[in-house]
Amino acid sequence: MRLVLLFATLLFLSSPPCFAQEKLVIQKARKTITLTGYTRSKTTVTVSSEVSGKVLRVNYDVGQVIAEKPFFEIDPTFINFQIESTRQSVKKLKIAQQKMNSRVAHLKKEFKRIDKLHKGDRVTEVRRDAAEEDLNQAKFEARSLGVEKAVLETALKELKERKRRHNIYAPQGWIVVKKNIERGEIVSPNTPLAEAADYQNLVVPLSVVSEELAALKRLPAEFDVQVEGKSAKASINWINPEFNEKTRKLSIEAGLINYEGEKRGGLRFSLPIEIETEGLLVPRSAVINRYDNPRVTIKEAGETINVMVLGESGNALIIAEDERLSPGMELSSK
Repeated sequence: MRLVLLFATLLFLSSPPCFAQEKLVIQKARKTITLTGYTRSKTTVTVSSEVSGKVLRVNYDVGQVIAEKPFFEIDPTFINFQIESTRQSVKKLKIAQQKMNSRVAHLKKEFKRIDKLHKGDRVTEVRRDAAEEDLNQAKFEARSLGVEKAVLETALKELKERKRRHNIYAPQGWIVVKKNIERGEIVSPNTPLAEAADYQNLVVPLSVVSEELAALKRLPAEFDVQVEGKSAKASINWINPEFNEKTRKLSIEAGLINYEGEKRGGLRFSLPIEIETEGLLVPRSAVINRYDNPRVTIKEAGETINVMVLGESGNALIIAEDERLSPGMELSSK
């Protein structure tokens, strides 16, 4: 009995394991291509002036990163004079207002005294009416002074705002890519002074055909790319549906995500994608190639068909399309 069990065990161990054979299925042919482009800034803005005057300082040059200081400082001498003049006019009106408020208080007290005497028939009605009219006129004058003071205070705020615009800022962290004005030059409103670009966020413009666009849409929200040969992550920012009749392509923009490498334009961007191509993809193990006569056998029908090999992709071959072969059809192993 022990000899029988030992013989059975040895027989089992010496027998090769049996695995389920993988199906040999025809697929639509695909090939891997690489989309390439070059990085550029996400946004570029033109720095311009809203006021006229002489440039006193230029705090940044081309290639420098914008910090807290203003980019350009325009001479504020004349606006300072206007601000001071308006400020003194406001003070003068405040004094006039105080005097008028004091007069109103006095006339109000006087009117109450005369009105009381009038009720006791000790003062004529004419005198009472005159006191009331003086009080009303003083109140009107006080209101007029208040309105005039409010107008001047508004003008003062406007002047201060105009002075604030003598310091011209650009977004912090952006880089100067162009400068048109130097210290000492006279500028006028809407004069383009410089350009600054957002290189904190790099984007890559690409042009693609329909098959490439379809492959891009199959990618996850964040996908792997190469920037100057180094691994990075990117996503699609937008797809322009407008068709370019000259190139017959669509424009898209990819944006790098949390990129820690060099922040500049012109970095080479590479994105490998798999697109459909002409022909059919069949497993290499399903192709019989004797005497340079490649052929495959349809498993269900048992029919053998001669094929033309166009290329290869990994463990599969790309063959020319044949009306007898279609994607999803199972082949026999050679």
